[in-house]
Amino acid sequence: MPRTADSRPGRHRRRLITLLAAVATVVCAASGAQTVAAPQADVNVAKNAGYESGLSNWTCTNGSGTTVASPVHSGTSALKATPTGSDHAKCAQTVAVRPGSTYRLSAYVQGSYVYLGASGTGTTDVSTWTTGGTSWQQIGTSFTTGPNTTSVTVYTHGWYGQPAYFTDDLSVFGPDGGGGTDPVPGIPATPTGLTVASVTPSSVALTWNAAKDATGYTVYRDGAKAQSVSGTSATVTGLSPSTAYRFQVAATNAAGESAKSAQVTGTTSADGPGGDPAVPKHAVTGYWQNFNNGAAVQKISDVPGQYDIIAVSFADATSTPGAVTFNLNTAGLNGYTVDQFKADIRAKQAAGKSVILSIGGEKGTVSVNDAASAANFANSVYALMREYGFNGVDIDLENGLNPTYMTQALRALSQKAGSGLVLTMAPQTIDMQSTSGSYFKTALNVKDILTVVNMQYYNSGSMLGCDGKVYSQGTVDFLTALACIQLEGGLDPSQVGIGVPASTRGAGSGYVAPSVVNAALDCLTRGTGCGTFKPAKTYPGLRGAMTWSTNWDATAGNAWSSAVGPHVHGLP
Repeated sequence: MPRTADSRPGRHRRRLITLLAAVATVVCAASGAQTVAAPQADVNVAKNAGYESGLSNWTCTNGSGTTVASPVHSGTSALKATPTGSDHAKCAQTVAVRPGSTYRLSAYVQGSYVYLGASGTGTTDVSTWTTGGTSWQQIGTSFTTGPNTTSVTVYTHGWYGQPAYFTDDLSVFGPDGGGGTDPVPGIPATPTGLTVASVTPSSVALTWNAAKDATGYTVYRDGAKAQSVSGTSATVTGLSPSTAYRFQVAATNAAGESAKSAQVTGTTSADGPGGDPAVPKHAVTGYWQNFNNGAAVQKISDVPGQYDIIAVSFADATSTPGAVTFNLNTAGLNGYTVDQFKADIRAKQAAGKSVILSIGGEKGTVSVNDAASAANFANSVYALMREYGFNGVDIDLENGLNPTYMTQALRALSQKAGSGLVLTMAPQTIDMQSTSGSYFKTALNVKDILTVVNMQYYNSGSMLGCDGKVYSQGTVDFLTALACIQLEGGLDPSQVGIGVPASTRGAGSGYVAPSVVNAALDCLTRGTGCGTFKPAKTYPGLRGAMTWSTNWDATAGNAWSSAVGPHVHGLP
């Protein structure tokens, strides 16, 4: 058969080659499409953004910054930076960024006048600020980098002469500029130090130590989840009176949940009149300042959960002999209202705490020296208890008292308030050297209704111990040898507490480190940790410790309550 044009061998080869080339082109194109990079997810380009590695990657002006364990927004550390009259405590970090990109800058802050900003953006530098407060709040802003910008400085600072500010969980969220981000933490560590802080007929308050890499905690009651919280304390409510419950806590974060902590048992108290919280066997007392003297300004709600008794300082004298009143210093406490104050008292009581009104102080001038003034005292204090919800009264009269008529006043108050009255005293060391002293007499006179005497082991100078030897303040021997006078002078161990300043700024003299307080508590309750003085016997029922003040404690990052609180609650 004759060949046609289409049947020529050369023509077929050329068509096949063309076809194969077209196929190859399609395959290559498809292959190329598969290798197109997907858009990268935005990240936090700040390093050590939660300050868990101290001040690594951060620089603070004039040594103004440090890291603290409390307060923290999450994890176990936060930045604390303290301005001076000539330095606003700027803490900064240079981060790697991508040119022509937008970033969201944010941080959680606490304190007065806190600023957050970014400089060197290549476009418009930005900053934002807040007047602040005593709780965490998030502030933020955004910036766009210039076409050639590869690094930006982000910073926080306070304001000249203002108190310290705190920062945590700072974020510069946007495209990775080549510096990467902090590694994602794994499952957090198991919490330790779980302790029953206090109980009521219907609740158990718990505290524990912060766990590394934790952003939250789950509380278990009798093996079942009871609640989730962000901090290191919780109050489990809705319980039955006089009932034992088993508790554990686990730490959580985005990676998962830790193993459960060691188990503790909390037994609710018997149902009592008025629903007043029961003061725990071992208790921590803290004085809350109704004035601003340079310490951190607080609301009652800001007082840490380690405090079992909160003494509001102070009542005010009136023109009526013996009578007192109370005026909340709203202006000096950043606008704290009476309604907020009362609500915060109720919330503390719901958490098993007692809030009492302190009478006196260094400048207190309340005199109860006859039957009329005794009646005026009892009537006025009881009226304030009813108005504000106070659980009782603290006697802190540093200018002397009459044991006959103060006893009369306190017994009259007890008859009005009932068995739930919380009655504390805070005498100076000189007042408790002998049972013949007016303060010691008063304490013994009302022993059947007395909660605790927290003597002030500061602003004192040297004093005699129960062994007749002289001891200097600021030592473990001073605490134990003077406490021995009360323990052997007629007070029950449950009525004796050790009162110390929360920081060096809390008193003119007599400050001791929390470790010394804990050593004295161990010496008196266990017979360990003593100095040269060792009591002839131990007093396991010792009530605990007191500090002036919760505000000075907060100024120092709550170092005192964080160390002494768990130790008190762990006493035998």
